[in-house]
Amino acid sequence: MTRGTSGVERPGEAFAPGTFTWALGIEDTCVYPPARFAMAPLDEHVLTGHDDAWRGDLDTVRDLGATALRYGVDWPKVHLGPGRFDWSVLDERLPRAADGGVTVIADLVHYGTPTWLDDSFADPRYPDAIAEFAGAFADRYAGVVDHVTPLNEPITTASFAGLRGVWPPGLSGWSGWTCVVLAIATGIQRSVRAVRAANPHAVVVHVEASTLVESGDGDPETTAEAGLLELVGTVPTDLVLGRVVPGHPAHGWLLEHGATESGLRELVDGAVAVDLLGVNYYPDLTPRRLVSGVDGTVQHAHDRWTDGLAEALGRFAGRYGLPMLVTETSIEGADELRSAWVRDAADTVRALAASGTDVRGFTWWPLFDFVDWSYAAGGRNVEEFELPDAVVADRAASDRKTPYLRRMGLVRLEEDEGGVLHRVRTPAAERFREWATGAVAAASSVVGPAGTDGARTEDARGT
Repeated sequence: MTRGTSGVERPGEAFAPGTFTWALGIEDTCVYPPARFAMAPLDEHVLTGHDDAWRGDLDTVRDLGATALRYGVDWPKVHLGPGRFDWSVLDERLPRAADGGVTVIADLVHYGTPTWLDDSFADPRYPDAIAEFAGAFADRYAGVVDHVTPLNEPITTASFAGLRGVWPPGLSGWSGWTCVVLAIATGIQRSVRAVRAANPHAVVVHVEASTLVESGDGDPETTAEAGLLELVGTVPTDLVLGRVVPGHPAHGWLLEHGATESGLRELVDGAVAVDLLGVNYYPDLTPRRLVSGVDGTVQHAHDRWTDGLAEALGRFAGRYGLPMLVTETSIEGADELRSAWVRDAADTVRALAASGTDVRGFTWWPLFDFVDWSYAAGGRNVEEFELPDAVVADRAASDRKTPYLRRMGLVRLEEDEGGVLHRVRTPAAERFREWATGAVAAASSVVGPAGTDGARTEDARGT
């Protein structure tokens, strides 16, 4: 591919001050474990059939009125070794994704690394490897894809790969978390510099998950743990921005768990700026309550609807003062519930923007349902919170994907007898299209469960 000659219309002023962009995202978790690791590959482009249906999926993005798309670029499959890349798939897909002026936000790392990095994020070669890929990607696709996310959700990556040993490198405990998060932060900093050196017009979109945790029983231990989790939720972004200096609330804690003074100082000296701060929030998954259990603290997710969304955005705005966009949100459940969340979440975000909060976009993620991450673990629950017994039993009793499908998309996946997943648009897709194309007027106030449409919202949520 020759730079600047793809024929793709260059994105205009997406996410510029005073604008609001409607975006979609295609689930792109891409974790390929080394042979010694006890899990199957977790490749959502394969599991959801996107590798076969990608043309239609990209057409659906435009059909629903979105003018931006978060899209994964499969680092583990593209970067074959130091200095070696296979761009063939991306050369075909990215120009089509950007066709018609759709702004593509490239997701460079979505939880996985190439298998030649033997210890994944803990491999000493990791920061240089991801920087090499980021620079090569930015150079090759400049003018086609100018918006880049160096790594999706550092806090989630560190939890699965460093704290709980679910994904490579399979570390555990807070020392494992610290090892992974320091490498991630270093990799992001080097990636940002590489991207900007290769493409001066690049826009860096740093994407992080919201952390909303509270004690559910008032116990001093769960209260303290909730405070710790809220603190560590800010650490990855603070590290990238060079904020973890002596006196920072997490500075001493990181040293206690394996960080070094010189390592933290290097991250301060290597601080980078980001252009946009992406905030991920799920009303029924993000808010957590901690309660004491027989085997220790147990996390319970609970639905805070739009109150939690407004709080999450307010926290990020207050802490960083950066322009924001919602880079992931959706809710799992019936079609009516998803339609209600499109309405109320979009209404809330537009109302916040109208009232002065610098939030410039809204992304429904995922466009279509996806396969639960436990599928690659043979059905074993890999989440931080417990699943209902019925869900676990259904998955254990089936060799099909249907029990694993997370009903969070605007487009529903339906599995036929041959195991092929078919796309079926839900009413929520039409609700999103109405917002994205301007058929719904901008809100003047935040609408939540108790707002103007509160009764219908409560009915849809089954409460």
